[in-house]
Amino acid sequence: MTGHDDALRRRLGLMDSVVIGLGSMVGAGIFAALTPAAAAAGGLLPLALVIAAVLAYCNATSSARLAAIYPVSGGTYVYGRERLGAFWGYLAGWGFVAGKTASCAAMALTVGDYAWPEQSRAVAVGVVVAITAINYAGVQKSALASRVIVAAVLAVLTMVVVVGLFGSHSAATVLSQHIGVHGVLQAAGLLFFAFAGYARVATLGEEVRDPRRTIPRAIMVALGLALLIYALVAITGLRVLGADGLATVTDPLARVVSAAGAPGLAPIVRIGATLAAAGSLLALILGVSRTVFAMARDRYLPHALTAVHPRFGVPHRAELAVGIVIAVVAACFDLRAAIGFSSFTVLVYYLIANVSAATLTATQDRPARAVAIAGAAGCVIVAFALPISAVFTGIGVLALGAGWYAVRARFVR
Repeated sequence: MTGHDDALRRRLGLMDSVVIGLGSMVGAGIFAALTPAAAAAGGLLPLALVIAAVLAYCNATSSARLAAIYPVSGGTYVYGRERLGAFWGYLAGWGFVAGKTASCAAMALTVGDYAWPEQSRAVAVGVVVAITAINYAGVQKSALASRVIVAAVLAVLTMVVVVGLFGSHSAATVLSQHIGVHGVLQAAGLLFFAFAGYARVATLGEEVRDPRRTIPRAIMVALGLALLIYALVAITGLRVLGADGLATVTDPLARVVSAAGAPGLAPIVRIGATLAAAGSLLALILGVSRTVFAMARDRYLPHALTAVHPRFGVPHRAELAVGIVIAVVAACFDLRAAIGFSSFTVLVYYLIANVSAATLTATQDRPARAVAIAGAAGCVIVAFALPISAVFTGIGVLALGAGWYAVRARFVR
């Protein structure tokens, strides 16, 4: 690589990396995941947040080391293939597509819950159709728009915390039931959904100055800040609504400001949540459709999905297929089911990433083996603590993918 190329590529320092990582995490997830997590963990919701953050750190650290060695698009789809074999890379890619498709449905449902709770499913489907149409035309959100959305979300979350902690409201009961270890772990799995996006820090190896030093530090700082923000929001929600109240509403943060004596601010929270969810949905659909395109190009999915629109220059069949599936999921499943299924399949994805990282040698800058092992074990434990319906659905979808791989392998031979 020439000095000129290096100057163009390695322009991100620690602060830039932290901002990118924080922006990838502090989004719509916190607006959606609090309700199902509170139902599982009750007043121990902050503890579940800590567990989810530690697991996210292990996963991101393993991904960072792998990204430095394989600086190409594809993430664990590539890492699993190169370190463990073609099947494991394929399974990671299949799990990512399935899990992130459910994430898209969850984001769409979040838009519906905050924008028009009485017609949340219809709004969710409409949003998916609109964003698919935007992507089809090749229009993508700019970096400036992304920064504006992040700033708006942080402002809304700050407002919720300030109003909730200092507003006038009657004291709520925080611990309303006995919560066991299983409930806390299940909540950690559901809250893992809110940390989705942290791995973006791990994929900056080609653009960061001194990546081996900067990326791990950026991951820790970004995760720490996200954990602090989420913990403040969770504590505020528990203080104002109580565990039972937080667990039974579909738009928890809007309800917090209303119950804290500032109902006039609820529309601002709803706008912030809608903006955050729509922005996340736009980015997610783009990512899923491109992964589908890549897997179709490798003939792991129907090759017809590789078609590129002659005018717009986008993989239009892949985008339409993804949009249709997301709309169907949003119309047929509720938010808790979508989050649970998404968390399960994405945890399997990171299980493969951690195992792949554990195969690195010391000369390949392997992460501390304890980190990879803890990440892998944590993925398994938390995944199987999720609601049983999410576990069975996740296993079924992964088994379907494995069956397709076997059929394809025999057909190719």
